[in-house]
Amino acid sequence: MTPDTRVNQLPKRQEINVLGQMMNMELTVNSLIDHAARYHGDAEIVSIGTDGNPSRSYWATVSERSRQLASALRTAGYVQGDRCATICWNNVGHLECYLGISGGGMVCHTINPRLFPEQLVYVINNAQDKVIFFDKTFLPIVSKIRDRLETVEKFALMSEPDEEIAAQFPGLLFYEEFLQRGTPNANWPEIAENQASSLCYTSGTTGNPKGVLYSHRSTVLHALVAAQPDALNLSARDVVMPVVPMFHVNAWGVPYITAMVGAKLVLPGPGLDGESLVKLIDSESVTIALGVPTIWQGLLSALDELGSSAQSLKRTVIGGSACPPSMMSEFRGKYGVEVVHAWGMTETSPIGTVNALLSKHNTLSEEGRNKIRESQGRPPYGVQLKIVGEDGHQLPEDAIAQGNLR
Repeated sequence: MTPDTRVNQLPKRQEINVLGQMMNMELTVNSLIDHAARYHGDAEIVSIGTDGNPSRSYWATVSERSRQLASALRTAGYVQGDRCATICWNNVGHLECYLGISGGGMVCHTINPRLFPEQLVYVINNAQDKVIFFDKTFLPIVSKIRDRLETVEKFALMSEPDEEIAAQFPGLLFYEEFLQRGTPNANWPEIAENQASSLCYTSGTTGNPKGVLYSHRSTVLHALVAAQPDALNLSARDVVMPVVPMFHVNAWGVPYITAMVGAKLVLPGPGLDGESLVKLIDSESVTIALGVPTIWQGLLSALDELGSSAQSLKRTVIGGSACPPSMMSEFRGKYGVEVVHAWGMTETSPIGTVNALLSKHNTLSEEGRNKIRESQGRPPYGVQLKIVGEDGHQLPEDAIAQGNLR
């Protein structure tokens, strides 16, 4: 038998699609709250109400009430894919809406109350919202535009029943009453990870705001990446205070990340002045806070006026606009607080880059490290960025070339 004959007698190679054998789990928002409730159920959620008074809840309680909200929405006739809007501050009720609406298979549309009335009407009609949950602060805004809203069927005020307000707003529902229509700890519906989970509109464009629709999968993956040490670096050992509004790009994903890691969460409500934030940091031992530079300028002034050292605070993440170098120096030099620059867009879920120092930066002088800290950092895993020139060709990443971001 010749060698060629032996080769010809071998069986032909077959292409085989071999599937992995690990268990498969859909990456959904309700899996985040399930994890938090099961393994971090006693971790606190501190919330400041519209009246300025604090309340305390826990991840286990938030899970129960979120399931109840999802059940109440189903009982009211809403189905998967329906848009349910929120116009709320950073508080525990808003957190329950985040998780209950999306976990129930509906789409949580967070609305920025700072938009002009014409823009509010546009985004609500464009999203085809069916329900609006809103805080008492925004009652005048909602009352003013309600007759121009084409698809909204129900308005729910985030409070206990109030006869005086009910008389002023015919047909108004009250959140606590509406919640009772659902079953506590009701089972979540089956949801595919590629279903829409939330909707944010960006006004950083020409013309009307543009809607960005997030999937459950993208939200969970963003939380996984953003929690990493070289990103926001959040863990169950942290006490996290998102000052960035929950109506602004999902508070940079912090509600989802803190559920994933089981951190204590401090929600500051409407009181975003420096004195209020300092008192919360000190009373709740906040370790990391996130917000825009204007907020932190007020915080620094209040720290000085109140004589506080913000002893518990270790890091602050600043985005929205560039942080002045003097502010970074004051945080670090006077209070021992590391300032982390971050950049993103509504379209990037939102984290696009985070500035975490690398080991090679340890050899730099303090001045050199400060210069590095002023930049916006690097993309985390899953984010792909490049800059191109007018001809569409990619430009070098040398900190000098300027072009269009893609």
